[in-house]
Amino acid sequence: MKKVALITGITGQDGSYLAEYLLELGYRVHGIVRRLSVVENQTERIAHLDDNLVIHYGDLTDEHSLYRIIDEVQPDEVYNLAAMSQVRVSFDVPSFTVKTNSLGVLNILEAVRTRSPHSKFYQASSSEMFGNSVDDDGFQRLDTPMRPVSPYGSSKLMSYNLTCQYRGGYKLHACNGVLFNHESPRRGTNFVTNKVVKDAVSIKLGILDELKLGNLDAKRDWGHASDYVRAMHLITNHDEPKDWIVATGETRSVRDLCEYTFNSLDMNYMDYVVQCDKYFRQEEIDYLCGDSSEIRNILGWKPKYTFESMIDEMIHYWYDRLNHV
Repeated sequence: MKKVALITGITGQDGSYLAEYLLELGYRVHGIVRRLSVVENQTERIAHLDDNLVIHYGDLTDEHSLYRIIDEVQPDEVYNLAAMSQVRVSFDVPSFTVKTNSLGVLNILEAVRTRSPHSKFYQASSSEMFGNSVDDDGFQRLDTPMRPVSPYGSSKLMSYNLTCQYRGGYKLHACNGVLFNHESPRRGTNFVTNKVVKDAVSIKLGILDELKLGNLDAKRDWGHASDYVRAMHLITNHDEPKDWIVATGETRSVRDLCEYTFNSLDMNYMDYVVQCDKYFRQEEIDYLCGDSSEIRNILGWKPKYTFESMIDEMIHYWYDRLNHV
């Protein structure tokens, strides 16, 4: 009998890759989608999977919709990937961010606890929870102090702690995956990686003449989303419910990202990149680099993509797409 998975945020980058992966493994995949007026844009990432998915309309902030869906689906595994996920924008909409990312997680944990306590639960946690805390050797780990510096990071820390509490207090099989930055051609273009790549390709094709960015010296640990959804599945299906760091263990700056991308297109980023105040955060995280040795050693996970091969794929995607506009 096929396993049944329920994915919140299935129309997002991670949700679409996870749905693909679980279908390949033989799962029956259900997804929760918020109703929007322009459905075509919302479901673009999963349009090619449409016939193989069961879609339910609901929302993390509407607990009654979650109870209804959990009652109906009775999933073996629940992957909570839905969130207000843009860190910079979370400063503009802090209340919405907390309601969705914190209270929303409480709602779905309660739905699982009361309607389907046998379900294994995965919570998408974030490296943004660390803020500027870093161990002396330059890595972040689960015991590194978590001191977020944004409404997004703060909301994710609450949901992380709620997941731990429901695991300990109610004996749910509930896990956190603390994922460091992960990208792909499906990443929203309001995130710096895909913005840099898309705009660099647009400049190469004569569509744009400059790229506006904020802090070029922020350093991040960047991996590929398709690698990270494999980690989500391993985490959820491990015998012991616990929390894990998922990261490449390598860090690069936004400046490094620009340099590699523009060089790949035979351009010099310094000729086109302009810093703009509107893209700076109120408080910046300077450096993120995760120690993923535990998930590598115990669960056997390792990324297939390098930073370079990931950016190359994104360049090829945008070049093919924009060159035919």
